[in-house]
Amino acid sequence: MTKKLYYESAYIREWETRITSKLEREDGIYLVLEETAFYPHGGGQPCDLGWIDAIPVLDVVQEEGEILHKVERVPEKDVVGCRLDWDRRFDHMQHHSGQHLLSAMCLEACKAETLSFHLGQDYATIDIARSDLPQDELMMLELEVNDQVYLNRKVTNYFVSREQAAALPLVKQPTVAENIRIVEIEGIEYNACGGTHVSATGEIGMVKLLRAEKQKGHMRLYFKCGYRALREFNAGMEILGSLSARFNTGKEEILDRIAKWDQEQKQLQAELNAVKAENDAYLAEKLLADRQGSLIKHVFADKPLKDLQNLASKLTDQADVTVLFVSEGENKVLLAQGGKSEIACGAFFKQHLADYRGKGGGSDKMAQAGFATGEDAMAFYHFTAQSLTALEQD
Repeated sequence: MTKKLYYESAYIREWETRITSKLEREDGIYLVLEETAFYPHGGGQPCDLGWIDAIPVLDVVQEEGEILHKVERVPEKDVVGCRLDWDRRFDHMQHHSGQHLLSAMCLEACKAETLSFHLGQDYATIDIARSDLPQDELMMLELEVNDQVYLNRKVTNYFVSREQAAALPLVKQPTVAENIRIVEIEGIEYNACGGTHVSATGEIGMVKLLRAEKQKGHMRLYFKCGYRALREFNAGMEILGSLSARFNTGKEEILDRIAKWDQEQKQLQAELNAVKAENDAYLAEKLLADRQGSLIKHVFADKPLKDLQNLASKLTDQADVTVLFVSEGENKVLLAQGGKSEIACGAFFKQHLADYRGKGGGSDKMAQAGFATGEDAMAFYHFTAQSLTALEQD
């Protein structure tokens, strides 16, 4: 059985070992090593990645106590040099230890047990047994956790028997009966856990709680630790700096400046809507006067679909007409009728759109579609116009 070096030390980055088995499966090639520091998926923690003789390790899984390493190809020799992707490993160590500390503080400060833990690529989460968590409690919890980080409490791990485990104040009883691995945060908690951890809470770095949201009757806390938290802070500062430059104001005044800008935009939009309504009224009058028969058709350079819909509704409200519009800039076609036409707009589109690589639909009275190219949109527009004209002549 493979010797698990990550249990001896989570800080082993490089080692030399022997390949004891090679497995070729439908999904790829797997190696079994005499010794490994590659941690497999488990306990909410993703696997380690890295290299075996410069060959990328794609996945690491545990099956019946054996560690399998998925690789791109089989190494040329059986004695190989292995190297972890240390940035990934240390990130996992920071977040798993951060989760233990956060869960301990949730239990102490919020009287909430942790129900589950997930470590993703973007953020980590824990679900806790609380139906709500007000913002003031969330902020207090964050301060409590970071206080323990700065105290730099020792983090140790060791194996105990079932009897020894029963004598410890564990958060919850382990599922295994022997070789129980304990992760202890000095003065904080004892936890049965098989993951990789830092050696002191100071290495976790800052623990930043991002938000809390309800999830199936419980609360889910989103958080980042260490370098991820630093990158989150830097990204936020970059956005804040850009907004400050954009609005030509200090960071402290940005919210007031945005509120003022929002009010200005609402006023401008109201004025624009009034102008659009006036323009649509004039355009509707002109289109009605210039129509031949009951069909009104028009090609617009870049009129938005919503504006086409408003204008079409205005026309069909005023007269018993069929309206066909195309927006060349948006590659959109709209068909509308007042209710007395023999053609059902949605059914017509459904029948013919595929021939012109169009996607869309609608009701009997109005339908709209988008097209891959302007040429397709114009081709469908002309086809629809010819079909409507032929129908009217019949």
